Amino acid sequence: MKYQPLNDYVLLKKTKVEEKTKGGLYKPDSAKQAQFAEVVAVGPGIFTQNGNLIEMRLKVGDQVILDIPGTEVRLDGEKYVLVRESDILIRVNNG
Repeated sequence: MKYQPLNDYVLLKKTKVEEKTKGGLYKPDSAKQAQFAEVVAVGPGIFTQNGNLIEMRLKVGDQVILDIPGTEVRLDGEKYVLVRESDILIRVNNG
């Protein structure tokens, strides 16, 4: 990816949410409100007033859950979402 977010911003690609559980039941609308996404690019971090860099904890390829819509952007014909790292609720561990 040739795009690099600045500061503590994260570029995300939304992933499809399954409509059914593994057991075949449909999920209620309240369970669909959180947005699942994959981290596509991360900024370097943000500097404190003292000049210390607070590095990003997320990395490209991480799966995350966020609760805000973020800023939607279109790059090279693809839709992405730009949010601050602090707006991400959960990093999903697939291991």
